[in-house]
Amino acid sequence: MDSLPICATCGMQYASPRPDCPICEDDRQWVPRSGQQWTDLRSLRAEHTALIQEEGEGVLGIACQPKFAIGQRALLISAGSGNFLWDCAPYLDDEIIEKINGLGGLTGIAISHPHYYATVVDWAHAFDVPVYLHEKDREWVGRPDPAIEFWGGETKRVAEDLTLVHLGVHFAGGTVLHWPDGEQGKGALFTGDIANVVADRKHVAFMYSYPNQIPERPSLVRRAAEILAGYRFDTVYGAWWDAVIRTDGHDVVQRSAKRYLDFVSS
Repeated sequence: MDSLPICATCGMQYASPRPDCPICEDDRQWVPRSGQQWTDLRSLRAEHTALIQEEGEGVLGIACQPKFAIGQRALLISAGSGNFLWDCAPYLDDEIIEKINGLGGLTGIAISHPHYYATVVDWAHAFDVPVYLHEKDREWVGRPDPAIEFWGGETKRVAEDLTLVHLGVHFAGGTVLHWPDGEQGKGALFTGDIANVVADRKHVAFMYSYPNQIPERPSLVRRAAEILAGYRFDTVYGAWWDAVIRTDGHDVVQRSAKRYLDFVSS
């Protein structure tokens, strides 16, 4: 619903008005000095417009301008099994809906971690698709809905050519998405900021909290690297516009994890 409250700092939509935002009260986010602020989709549409542009071959970025809240973009993946939405942006309007429907609609949505849950229920309703969230992050859902499907364990195939992989970095349910057919068969990994593509575009970072600079636990980073060692991918798509490692992605992730573990253990 267009009038449901959305946190202006993190972009999380809640089912009803409340005085606080649990996401922002958590150590991984923050409440501005000016205090908790709220908006809604109707207000956002009056102040923002859709931003839709290619991020890679078969990958379309979707967000709004000017930037709102955390500023991540959703990624529309044109897989052989159909269009799939990875992560979610708070902004949604008729232009975005018409664009996606014109491309054939969606088969589903999956989100890396709670910071990007945003208005995902509105997206699910607009395209009549399920939302796949890891069960370990169930407590953070701001707007429960039957469209949300919780899954458990290490992997879930959401299509014949798309697999969710649970790493547990950043959040207990922290998840990435593997598309082996992406990048002309070289493979692509979509990470949000579970493995965050950093400024040099040559490394990824692993953090419990980015804004408050709390490093992730080494045991979780080691486990994540071990899991991802078994996947083939050349490109890594992070959370932000142009946060993309175009080549050598598998080795970049492994080198980055080793560098991280060397620093925290020295």
